[in-house]
Amino acid sequence: MEPKTESGLPLVKSHSGARILIYSHDTFGLGHLRRSRALANAIVEAQPGTSVIIISGSPVIGNFEFESGVDYIRIPGVTKLPDGDYRSLNLNVNLDEAVGLRQALILQAAKAFQPDVFIVDKEPTGFRGEVVPALDYLQAAGCRLVLGIRDVMDEPALLVPEWERKGARTALIRYYDEIWVYGLRDVYQPLKALDLPPEVESRITYTGYLRRDVPPTPSLTKYPKITKQPFILVTTGGGGDGDDLIDWVISAYEAEPNLDQPALILFGPFIDRDQRRSFVERIARQPKLDVMSFDNKIEWLMKKADAVVAMGGYNTFCEALSFDKRTLIVPRTRPRLEQYIRAVEAERLGLLRMLSDYKKPRTPERMAAALRALSTQPRPSEVVIPDLLDGLDRVCERLKVLTQSRPRFAPAYHQAAE
Repeated sequence: MEPKTESGLPLVKSHSGARILIYSHDTFGLGHLRRSRALANAIVEAQPGTSVIIISGSPVIGNFEFESGVDYIRIPGVTKLPDGDYRSLNLNVNLDEAVGLRQALILQAAKAFQPDVFIVDKEPTGFRGEVVPALDYLQAAGCRLVLGIRDVMDEPALLVPEWERKGARTALIRYYDEIWVYGLRDVYQPLKALDLPPEVESRITYTGYLRRDVPPTPSLTKYPKITKQPFILVTTGGGGDGDDLIDWVISAYEAEPNLDQPALILFGPFIDRDQRRSFVERIARQPKLDVMSFDNKIEWLMKKADAVVAMGGYNTFCEALSFDKRTLIVPRTRPRLEQYIRAVEAERLGLLRMLSDYKKPRTPERMAAALRALSTQPRPSEVVIPDLLDGLDRVCERLKVLTQSRPRFAPAYHQAAE
């Protein structure tokens, strides 16, 4: 019996390249989007003819460049409130309605695109379960389902009840053919506390971290004069939760004007406007500090920097390793310990140094001392860890296996014969 689409149109075997659909869990910041973009760009480069669509709720996805073969679908955004709850980002609708709209669009994209592989980022069921209808449809259609997660999710005491509440563990067992951990088993095992069945454990692949390269074209952003000499790059990613780090760095230069190396502070697109104004005023009074709002090609800036000070999100960590930068991580400890756990493990391996206010006071003197020490600390390349940055290669290898093992059918839309 000839397969048909939901609308009754026939499905015909397509001779074009593989199709990959990526769901990017974007409710806050830039981390998930930038990881999904790195994956998509690497996939089309490794497998010419492949088409990749990223589904994302990020309001800034249009600011980024993608390789030929990659496109995106922007679904209505949601944003996290200070109390940890969520609301619709732009639409004047309640959260349930926004999620319902997102869910319908994700399912429609799956039906229209007919992917060979569906890669879900971080959340097995998506934001508030919005991916489940698409998982049901694609599993029935024979699409390969992959969950991709970063090296560290959260401390086990919080992760286990959270995943039980969301039905994430059940979804992991029911739907996913493979689970890719974008890290190394010897560094951290993010799902160990879930006590997964052996058959699910066997589906886990530790890929290694995702290597980053500078984009093929330079940034059009004009860099401040401070970057013409050795400088420290201070970045907080999206900037929505980086106020403490920025304040701490500025306070160090205020308390000790004789700090040798200048620093460039990169705010990120989501910084609070009032807080930004206050920071700009303080930075203007410090001759060894300068500021930029946002750079969608931060890789160029990071390569140019002498050292990096950052909060310790996954992407920044990968970039620091890829560009071999002496790095000081100042991890966020609320609402998750993800960055703190990553920093502790990376410092244990000698890849970077950490400065935390988790159990010690946040004083200008502590930050100033850490900034001074940056110039003499080892670079990541001085530590030899096999397969550390092989993540993108492993992903492309697994995708080649998955796409070649499944015959693909794509919708062919013909006008009915009259």
